[in-house]
Amino acid sequence: MGAPAALDALVAALKRLPGVGPRTAQRYAYHLLQHDRDAAESIASALIDATARVLHCTRCNTFTETELCETCASPRRDPALLCVVETPADQLTVEQTLSFEGLYFVLMGRLSPLDGIGPGEIHFDRLLERATDGLVSEVVLATNFTQEGEATAHYIGEMLRARGLRVSRLARGVPVGGELEYVDAATVAQAMRDRRRVD
Repeated sequence: MGAPAALDALVAALKRLPGVGPRTAQRYAYHLLQHDRDAAESIASALIDATARVLHCTRCNTFTETELCETCASPRRDPALLCVVETPADQLTVEQTLSFEGLYFVLMGRLSPLDGIGPGEIHFDRLLERATDGLVSEVVLATNFTQEGEATAHYIGEMLRARGLRVSRLARGVPVGGELEYVDAATVAQAMRDRRRVD
């Protein structure tokens, strides 16, 4: 005897989430239907509402419910600084540091030729238009330190430097509070390369 078709469809939908395999998806589906149908209905309702109301900001491409997101609409932000991140979650992380007062551009991904993700899929044309608007003087590349993130930063950096923009990259190295003996050799090597003068 197989599971009902609706249950199979729920499991298949949950499997599409990152990090959720077949067994985890099945466990989630059974839990929601068996023990917490109110939560299942709440999740379904929130998803329907979010897909209907959440848009992309026309300037920075992040998620918003209005044409311009709150950050782009703020007169207190420095329009000369543009931080490029991969996802809205990365943007939120940078914002939570309270150390950046410029504006953003969210790629909604990163270059990955093997997966068919090229410059068009990460909205490179929009980024180029935004970065060369006459207001931006420095672009901070804050893509992740994965192979794809590094390739994305390199590609964007080369294209923007060719247009006369100042391009910087987030520093990498030993985390605050970290002890050298517990940090991997590659991170220590990068921290040594990125060392800075103490005045």
